[in-house]
Amino acid sequence: MLIGLAAALVACFGYGTASVLQAYGARSAAAKDAARGTVKATTASGAPSLGATIRAALTPAFLTGMVLDGLGFLGSVVSARLIPLFLSQTIMSANLVVTAVLGVLVLKVRLRWRDWVAIATVVVSLCVLGFTSGHIGQDDPGADVHWGVLAFSIAMVVAGLVLIHVLGARGAVAAGLVAGVLFGAMAVAVRVVDGVDPFHLAVVLRDPAAWAVAVAGVGGFYLFTVALQIGSVTGASAALVAGETVIPGIVGVLLLGDTSAPGLGWLVAVAFVGAVGGAIAVALFGAVENGQAATPTPERA
Repeated sequence: MLIGLAAALVACFGYGTASVLQAYGARSAAAKDAARGTVKATTASGAPSLGATIRAALTPAFLTGMVLDGLGFLGSVVSARLIPLFLSQTIMSANLVVTAVLGVLVLKVRLRWRDWVAIATVVVSLCVLGFTSGHIGQDDPGADVHWGVLAFSIAMVVAGLVLIHVLGARGAVAAGLVAGVLFGAMAVAVRVVDGVDPFHLAVVLRDPAAWAVAVAGVGGFYLFTVALQIGSVTGASAALVAGETVIPGIVGVLLLGDTSAPGLGWLVAVAFVGAVGGAIAVALFGAVENGQAATPTPERA
């Protein structure tokens, strides 16, 4: 239990710091494209082109964020296997608190009193969840769930790409939400994949849930990168949290057998809603970005 909690906290701080660095890198690349007059940096709908996304992903800040994302991924994998999904995913949703605080220094955002209320709500709710969560479920979901999470992941990647094409520059929140749903699907796939304990590579590779981890992880990463390019880091992150916490939390309880402490299911539900709601409030209402200050000055060639 303690190892799972520690792993979730590592994922929380890793993802939270990575979001800020990736947002800075994406903005820096966009500013350079604008200064150099780079053609075809956006599509006809206003969304960033594939080349613009690649240039953003190759900035030093973004690459550093990717390393931290890798650390966060390892933490999320460990926590998903050791503690209930409603607990592990909710702890990771607190990465928005890390994003908000670091955003003050890196992205030049400012926090107001309601930010601190939302942050306090998240912290208190997570403490309550930690004390009231029960045991991780041991239910065998069956092969249908393994295939289902793969099919669902593929469908969501396609849906996300279509939304970006249709909405263009207005699709940041939609892209963030789909990315969050994909990360939630990845958590479910990590939880159910066979051949992990004890480890057998051949068994892992035969399991459709293992391929769902790859599809959902890569698809979610790409869609969230696009969301950071075309919109507010806070709005995209809020949508991400909603997707990556609610769905796996429900799946963990209904299909995988995750439980709360005896008689405290109602308190777990209240704390879950409080933590997710507080995290979304931090993103949507807490961090008011100063657009001019947040846009980095392009480096001279």
